[in-house]
Amino acid sequence: MELNKEIIKSRIDIIERNLREIKDISAQKSFTYRDELALKHALLECIEACVDIANHIISVKGFRKAESYSDVFKVLEENGIIDKDLSERLQSMAKFRNVLVHRYANIDFNKIVEFSRKDIKDIEEFIKIILNLIK
Repeated sequence: MELNKEIIKSRIDIIERNLREIKDISAQKSFTYRDELALKHALLECIEACVDIANHIISVKGFRKAESYSDVFKVLEENGIIDKDLSERLQSMAKFRNVLVHRYANIDFNKIVEFSRKDIKDIEEFIKIILNLIK
């Protein structure tokens, strides 16, 4: 079975649309409550789309089944799709997703903004790798 390029491209479209919003919002100096909600949602959609892409690759390639959201990136690393450094950063991102979804603690919005400004480059790097993979 081959990778379904349409599934992957549809997830990349979601990521790219949300990355634009993340960049616009996180560039601001002050934030409304609506900005906070939008930023959290855009981050969540980006992370989940990356996980969807990873799960699709794992399934089609017959790699071992991931045990968690963060483990999908470890599986890709084990199979040479992404390197260890990016894998570790994406695993952290997936754990951050759990904080966003489950609200384990009242996360400081400044940390979300910092993540948005600093760590979205990892998502962009992941997308470049995936686009090369499906060429």
